Amino acid sequence: MTSAFWFPIAAILEIAGCFSFWAWLRLERSAIWLIPGMVALAGFAWVLTQVEASFAGRAYAAYGGVYIAASLIWGSLVEKQAPSIVDLAGAFICLVGASLIFLGPRLMRQ
Repeated sequence: MTSAFWFPIAAILEIAGCFSFWAWLRLERSAIWLIPGMVALAGFAWVLTQVEASFAGRAYAAYGGVYIAASLIWGSLVEKQAPSIVDLAGAFICLVGASLIFLGPRLMRQ
């Protein structure tokens, strides 16, 4: 499988896992919310190891851009908070940077 497949899955799992902790602590939800949150975070860690990268740091750095964009999508769909034009521009810049980090070694070999 390609990284383009794994990065979005990792983002969903990480955001969902972190949101469960947010819900418990900030929204005063039951501590039971932590169980699926911990499962999601463990799944996130496993999924990120499936990314095809030359080293872990490169995978994590490239994933950061995907995480930023996915966080804005989560905020829009789950929390009903539409991103501003500045949010969207920032996410675009981050995705371009993440692409350079991830694809850089391949581009330099050519």
